[in-house]
Amino acid sequence: MNSNGRTDQMPEMARIVERNIDALLRRHKQEEKQKTFEERLADAVTCFTGSMSFVYIHLVLFGIWIFWNVGWLPLKPFDPSFVVLAMFASVEAIFLSTFVLISQNRMNAQADKRADLNLQVSLLAEHEVTRLITLVTAIAKKMNIEDAYNPEIDELAKDVQPEKVLDTMEKHQKESEDSLNNEVS
Repeated sequence: MNSNGRTDQMPEMARIVERNIDALLRRHKQEEKQKTFEERLADAVTCFTGSMSFVYIHLVLFGIWIFWNVGWLPLKPFDPSFVVLAMFASVEAIFLSTFVLISQNRMNAQADKRADLNLQVSLLAEHEVTRLITLVTAIAKKMNIEDAYNPEIDELAKDVQPEKVLDTMEKHQKESEDSLNNEVS
């Protein structure tokens, strides 16, 4: 207990939050299990190449290569023009960028799924809130509460149509782009 008479422990989370966390963790584990060998390989390569160990290994290898071929080591240079080093680095870059793109494509697909889920949950929540507004407004009117007649409430009680919202957003974006293009011209 602290000086205010309260315990310093964090309050328990609502059961629904814990249930949601568990569901998300189970889904993540399930998706991990469903990865193909190629996806696991791409993730492992991407993870390693994005680490400081990868940087240190390259610093050492390229440093030795350069020192050796500049003649700073008591060994006969085998690539004095660094053509082989450049070829090695180019081929490595091709493969690394491919592995990164494979991982990014999969991550983008996962992000799209999460965005779709988020949109569905948001639309459901909006629909539920709209129904609650309708019910509370009806109750407020029966109780003759003045705020129940606010014109804004009628607007809030309308269901949002996602396609109209998207159309409006696209219209505003196009108008904004046209306006910028006219200013530049």
